[in-house]
Order: sequence, then C-alpha cells, then structure tokens
Amino acid sequence: MYQKRWFQTLIVLMLVLLIFLLFRETQYMFHPIYTYIGAIALPFIIGGLLYYISRPLMHILEAYKVPRIAAILIIFVLFIVLIYLVITYIAPIAQEQFTRFIDSTDEWSLEVQSIIESWQNNQVIIPDQLSEPIDNATDSLINFAKDFAVGLPNFIFTLIAQIVQFVFLLVLVPFFLFYMLKDGDKLQPFLTQFFKEKRAKSLDRLLKRMDHTLSSFIQGQLTVSLCVGVLLYIGYVIIGLPYSLSLALFGMLTNVIPFAGPYLAVVPAILVAFFQDPMMVLYVIIIMIIAQQIEGNLISPNIMGKALQIHPLTIITLILAAGSIAGFIGLLFAIPFYAIVKTIVAHFYEEAFHSKEI
Repeated sequence: MYQKRWFQTLIVLMLVLLIFLLFRETQYMFHPIYTYIGAIALPFIIGGLLYYISRPLMHILEAYKVPRIAAILIIFVLFIVLIYLVITYIAPIAQEQFTRFIDSTDEWSLEVQSIIESWQNNQVIIPDQLSEPIDNATDSLINFAKDFAVGLPNFIFTLIAQIVQFVFLLVLVPFFLFYMLKDGDKLQPFLTQFFKEKRAKSLDRLLKRMDHTLSSFIQGQLTVSLCVGVLLYIGYVIIGLPYSLSLALFGMLTNVIPFAGPYLAVVPAILVAFFQDPMMVLYVIIIMIIAQQIEGNLISPNIMGKALQIHPLTIITLILAAGSIAGFIGLLFAIPFYAIVKTIVAHFYEEAFHSKEI
C-alpha cells in the first residue's frame, strides 16, 4: 500500500496541509521577515526593471571592448543625465499644467451645472423624472470639487512625506542595479551547480527562457509606452489640446497596463477636450485610434514580437481578476507573472514529452 501512488499523493497533501496550518498559527514569528521583505521589495523591483532596461546597452558597450565596470558607470551617468533633464525641462511644464488642470475643476463643475439648468429650464431634453437624479449628481460633483480643493494641502503634505520615504528607499536601487549588472550573468551557473548534468542543463534552459520572457515584456512594454506617449503628445499639440504634455505623460504611464491602459489614457483627454470644444472630442478619439493602430500593427510586432504569445481573452481575464484582487499593483504585475508561470509550465511539459519520446 505504501508504494501506491494514491497513498503517496495523500501523504503529500496531508503534509502540505499540516505545513499550512503550522504557518498560520505561527505567522506572527515571521513578522520581522515580512517587514524586511517589504522594505527591500520596492527598491529590488525598481532595480530589476532598470537592469532589464540597461542590460542591452551594457552588452553593446562590452562589444566595443569597454570593461564591465566602466560600462556600468557610463550607464549610471546616463541615468543621472536623464533624470536631470526630466526634472529641469519636463517636470516644471507638467507641474504647471497639472496645477491649471486642478484649478479648472471648479470652473468645469459650474459649467456642467449651467448646462444642466439650461436643459431643465427648456424642458426639452431632460424629463421631470430625471431632474432629481441629475441635480444630485451635479451637487455631488460640485461637493467633490470643493472637498478636493479643501483637502489638497493635506494631500500635498502626505504626498511629500511619501516622496521623502520613497527617496530613502531608492537609496537601495543603485546598489541593487550595480550588482545585477555586474554579476547578473553569474546567477544561472550558481544555481545549476547544485544539480546533476541532465537536470542542470534543463534548469539552465528554463532560466534562459524565463529571462527572455521577462526582458521581452519589460523592454518591449516600456518602449511601446514611450512611443505611444510621443505619438499622443504630437497629436494633442497639433489639435491644440490644453495640458497636452501632462495628458501625453498620463497616456504613456497608463499604457504600461496591458489592454486596459489605452482606454484609461483617453478618459482625461476626452474630458478636457469636451470643455474646450465638443468637436475636439472627435479629434482626440481619432488621435487615440491612430496611435493604437500604429502601436498594434507597427511598433509592438517589431519590438515585442510574439515572445509572450498570450491570447487577448486571457489578458482581459487576467486584468479583471488581478485588478479586483490586488488593485493597481495587480494590473501591473498580472501579465508578467502569468507569462513566467506559463514559461515554467511549458518548459516542464516539453521536458516530459521529450523524455517520453526518448
């Protein structure tokens, strides 16, 4: 009986359940570990993103016989120059546009109220039974704008405190990035040395596939988002849309979210266009369609290729599930996490199929 597969499976399940129950009863003992992991998680993730972004440049520099340490220092200098340019030239314009956008919310709410009151007085478009819900919605919008304006100073102070905390956390980012660039290629040999030759080769192939999946997603998604942001900015400037830089930056950031990002990006642009000139809403939609067509048919296929091979329906399902479970963080990490899991499962399936053929 002890050799039966069902009995062995039952024992494994019981052990897993026992470990889970023990962990649940003693999880307070792991609180310091959770705190430590939480403190280094964000800098480690940012360092990993920067690693995958800058690794191709390091390989190019090494191809020209530049020593690795010198190549890493060049990359750090380029990052510093890029941050300086953003802070000096882009951030002030975006901040000024964002401030004007906030100041315009009161004016927009009053304009909406005026339009609705005009409709109600004419009694042409809005029936009596809809008047009360519309009044409530208008009052809610005005109250929201007032509450937002009153709470804005507290929000700014809280934001500054979080930024200061974030800056202290980012002290670890250069540390992680330096050693990832310096010793990143030593990880695979280090892990495979503990296994026999056959399993070591299998693990080496798996790690390379996982690395390729992550690099394809991160480098591709960031490049695509940057291109979309540039396209949106050019289009917004051409049609004369206010806050064009801030709206384009918002579109670039939201485009990092697969599938849902482009739809989120167009919402504030449509609102701004509506209060500027209702006809401009059509121009914004046309610009978004053109940008998405260029991204979907030209940029993404050439930059990301078919490395991920994830069906659109799967992406939608993952986005909806991850968003409801983990919020914005879930939206960001759902697709790469699924891609890694899919790579692991596909690898072991191919290994098992190959061993059966032999």
